[in-house]
Amino acid sequence: MIVRIMGEGQVKLADSHFIELNKLDDELLEEMEAGDEEGFRRSLGALLDAVRRLGEPLPDDALEPSELILPAPDASMEEVRAMLSDDGLIPG
Repeated sequence: MIVRIMGEGQVKLADSHFIELNKLDDELLEEMEAGDEEGFRRSLGALLDAVRRLGEPLPDDALEPSELILPAPDASMEEVRAMLSDDGLIPG
């Protein structure tokens, strides 16, 4: 799956990594529901760090359609809330 982090670029992620990413996504949702800004920042950072660590960066000149778009690291809770689906940021 091709994933874009807003403001950073795209990475290719193997489907096998989505179990770990879904756990981080669930933590992010819990922090948002609790209104915990500090926890939200920590969880969002952990999710984006995992995508960067597990993914293979695509060249800057690649024009692949992104199947998943994640917020920028400095996104507000309101901005992230607007990006959520029923499953959170990450499907499944």
